Amino acid sequence: MGVQVSWDTEAEQPPARRAALASMTAVAAGDKEGWLALFAPDAVVEDPVGPSFFDEAGKGHHGREGIGAFWDKTIANVERFEFTIRDSHAGGDEVANVGTITTFLPGGYRVDTDGVFVYRVGEDGLIRSVRAFWETERAMATARQVTE
Repeated sequence: MGVQVSWDTEAEQPPARRAALASMTAVAAGDKEGWLALFAPDAVVEDPVGPSFFDEAGKGHHGREGIGAFWDKTIANVERFEFTIRDSHAGGDEVANVGTITTFLPGGYRVDTDGVFVYRVGEDGLIRSVRAFWETERAMATARQVTE
């Protein structure tokens, strides 16, 4: 699995931004265990925020077990990820990244998901929450078959 994370950053970054970059890098590398290790035991992932086909109740995926199940249901089914962060705003223990996640799916399909991806960390640097604001309909409208 090729790893591509595009992000223009300076050397010293706030903890939440470092955690976000580590999360994206682990996802792009297909490293489930490394990704799960970035999360606090009681962390919550809302991706996307609100009800979706990934989370019908819209309450998020809780704890490493729930987040691991989210990986198995979603991330594991993607052949390749590319993350492009166009802007990043850090404040306190959080960072809001604005960008596009490009997913390459079986059958040669590609989907671009534009959104705002908010990470919150604890004093230990572990991720406490991920809240991904993106719209299913907008993302699915970009689905296309590609040859590379």
